[in-house]
Amino acid sequence: MAQSKHIDKVLDRHRDETITNNRLRLKTSINTIRWLAFQVCAFRGDDESPGSLNRGNFIELIKLLASCNQNVNNVVLENASENAQYISPVVQNPFAYYIHCLAHRLQLALVSAAKEVCYVHQFFSKFTLIVNVVTISPKRHDQLRVAQANNVANLIANDQIVTGSGLNQIGTLQRARDTRWGSHLNSVRNLLCMFDATCEVLEKSTEEDNFSTRGDASAAYDAITSFEFVFVLHLMRNILEVSHDLCQALQRKNQDILNALTLVSTTKTLIQRMRESSWEAFIKEVILFCEKHEVEVPDMNALHIPRRGRTRKIVDQISVEHHYRVNLFLAVIDTQLQELNGRFNDNMVELLTLSSTLDPRDNYKFFSVNKVCELVERFYPCHFSDQEKFHIRMQAQHYELDVPNHVELTNLCTISELCQGLTKTGKSLTYPLIDHLIRLTQKQNGR
Repeated sequence: MAQSKHIDKVLDRHRDETITNNRLRLKTSINTIRWLAFQVCAFRGDDESPGSLNRGNFIELIKLLASCNQNVNNVVLENASENAQYISPVVQNPFAYYIHCLAHRLQLALVSAAKEVCYVHQFFSKFTLIVNVVTISPKRHDQLRVAQANNVANLIANDQIVTGSGLNQIGTLQRARDTRWGSHLNSVRNLLCMFDATCEVLEKSTEEDNFSTRGDASAAYDAITSFEFVFVLHLMRNILEVSHDLCQALQRKNQDILNALTLVSTTKTLIQRMRESSWEAFIKEVILFCEKHEVEVPDMNALHIPRRGRTRKIVDQISVEHHYRVNLFLAVIDTQLQELNGRFNDNMVELLTLSSTLDPRDNYKFFSVNKVCELVERFYPCHFSDQEKFHIRMQAQHYELDVPNHVELTNLCTISELCQGLTKTGKSLTYPLIDHLIRLTQKQNGR
């Protein structure tokens, strides 16, 4: 054998081995990030150096996987070259962002869209300040719980709330965390329930705490007792409640696409209905809340004075009622509608609807040969040749009669399980066009 050919074989073998090792290393990192993200665990620790006894969840979980699999152990952490370990924050962060489910992205997008209205952005800044001041020390936290317990006891004594098992729990305030599902809605609800107790703790802090903390407490108290804050607090609660069921449906592991799409439609309708006909009831609720909790209510017919006391030109002068209804209420709702319409436009809804035909749940009850062909023609024409487009109809007919009757392919719940099942049983080779389409839709929909 010529020396050059021998060297080429060695290089090819080395190149294939490098690619295989990289793939295993990358897969290990992705699976680790996936697990940590869905368990809402922190990725990094205080000390990430090799000599640390606890280098953080991400690296420690990779070490655990390596201890269970020698092939993994051979290619990760110190056994990989320094620039190919896939453990740096630069690598962790993009992966973590990618694998967050559509539901999580939607809820955060709705909150972010609302923040585009400057008054809502300022609301969340004040909200964070209030929670931080009240929960920053065990002393204030205990004061909050005592104050809330007293408020609940007084309400029960006055027959203003009902009693029963699981009702009237004291609870506490919590921050809205971007990594925890539904945390924005829970945070807003908690503050509404503990409004009086929170005000009481903040007022005490302005009088009793040291000079360095009294300033924050005073600013937080001024914020929470303002009409604008109470107004936005109620508005965000109402909007997040409308979108909550949709977000919950989208985040379920066993997603029912068609029912989730129905919730997209109903969510849009409810938000539109809120825009068109709920102002009167909403502003009445806010005013009643303010009167109950001794928050000053502005004269709605008075002239609205912009911040910093500057008056606008005569042509721009508006009433206080107009400001809250148009600049806040309608503006925030419109951003929600725009966000929903942008993320669930007609093409996306059609793609998800047609993709549901591949759902294996309930013994493939959604499968339709015509929808399979339509899905290929409408969304994946470049991925199939003209001959394959013609042949996939017949392949789909065989698939429809065969796969639901295969014992190892029944009782599947997700597209991912279906992909694994088709590969395990060899059906991916029998129906390569259907298998290719399933994997395309899985990649497109991020499941």
